[in-house]
Amino acid sequence: MEVKYTVLIEKNEEGGYTVVVPSLPGCITQGDTWQEAMANAREAIAGYIEALKDIGKPVPVELPIEVTL
Repeated sequence: MEVKYTVLIEKNEEGGYTVVVPSLPGCITQGDTWQEAMANAREAIAGYIEALKDIGKPVPVELPIEVTL
């Protein structure tokens, strides 16, 4: 099953990138490059989901939101 999560990526003062996954509280990672940060985010998300499953907690699912303007 494929799941998608919104990630917020921000360039930090040291020149690297910090990534936060709002739907997964505490799921934060970083990388020296944008590509490394995104790869680390994928790993962090996978680990987070695996940990939730291991302890019997539900895995959060993001629902698409439609906005009509």
